[in-house]
Amino acid sequence: MANQGSRYLIKQLLNNKLSRAELDEFLAGLHDDQARQAYSDVLETYFNQLITQQNPSPDTDTSTSSD
Repeated sequence: MANQGSRYLIKQLLNNKLSRAELDEFLAGLHDDQARQAYSDVLETYFNQLITQQNPSPDTDTSTSSD
């Protein structure tokens, strides 16, 4: 399974838009080492983005006052 296909399937899964055929393809990928790694990479990126959105790093230090 191509990495692009894995990204598409994960995107559809996260958006709750997987068709029956896509779900079958996704589940079949769970038995394939390369597909599992691609799923893992895509999900890690997705969840890291969620964490960053919830806890953005300040661009500047706002705890110090300026004169």
